[in-house]
Amino acid sequence: MVLPGRAMATFRLALIQLQVSSIKSENLTRACGLIREASKQGAQIVSLPECFNSPYGTKYFPDYAEKIPGDSTQKLSEVAKECSMYVIGGSIPEKDAGKLYNTCAVFGPDGTLLVKHRKLHLFDIDVPGKITFQESETLSPGDSFSSFDTPYCRVGLGICYDIRFAELAQIYAQRGCQLLVYPGAFNLTTGPAHWELLQRGRAVDNQVYVATASPARDEKASYVAWGHSTVVNPWGEVLAKAGTEETIVYADIDLKKLAEIRQQIPIFSQKRSDLYAVEAKKS
Repeated sequence: MVLPGRAMATFRLALIQLQVSSIKSENLTRACGLIREASKQGAQIVSLPECFNSPYGTKYFPDYAEKIPGDSTQKLSEVAKECSMYVIGGSIPEKDAGKLYNTCAVFGPDGTLLVKHRKLHLFDIDVPGKITFQESETLSPGDSFSSFDTPYCRVGLGICYDIRFAELAQIYAQRGCQLLVYPGAFNLTTGPAHWELLQRGRAVDNQVYVATASPARDEKASYVAWGHSTVVNPWGEVLAKAGTEETIVYADIDLKKLAEIRQQIPIFSQKRSDLYAVEAKKS
């Protein structure tokens, strides 16, 4: 029995760890099939991984890029409406006005585009002997915060490298987000070192739920994703975690628990705003 007023205190989140191939149409078909499967298992919000319709790599982005709305996002809109659920569309290479972006489109249960998040922080790194990658070779950065409201809670969005920037998560928490979702594709160098650590850090620092959706691992790909899509609660505990294969990860999000943690350790009311602040420069 659900008590009056308690219906929205919990909801089921699903993360789709998709095996991404070089065939866009196949990626879209499988992604939509797995969204339908998540819906059958009671998920109300579902997220795809970063770069779900295309191999991850600067040489692929120009060829796979499309406008939003376009074919890929139209299919996400249709499946969101069909399943009457919130669909966080991982990310796709987006082309707009002569530029390319790494973009996440979110659709509501009626198929409406709710928000479009363009990756803010481009993944330009050089770890000698391990990995060198320059997203800025082909991509441009986004310039706005992205959140959307559901009957359960407000959700803040980042993409992969965005998770390393604690200020972004703090701004989202200040704006009332209780769940942060980062579609991401960490690699075999940064994945084992920082993937879970960063998620747990963002969750504890801001007393929010944090979810990351990765592509499944493909050892033959030019960029090998770490996998291990994960959901962390506001206490820093890992609620659910995938391995490396294609799968769907489920977690029941309990906003009552979030409220209890914030009451027990009231960091928001105890911040020394007379000494420091994290400030948004844009709305």
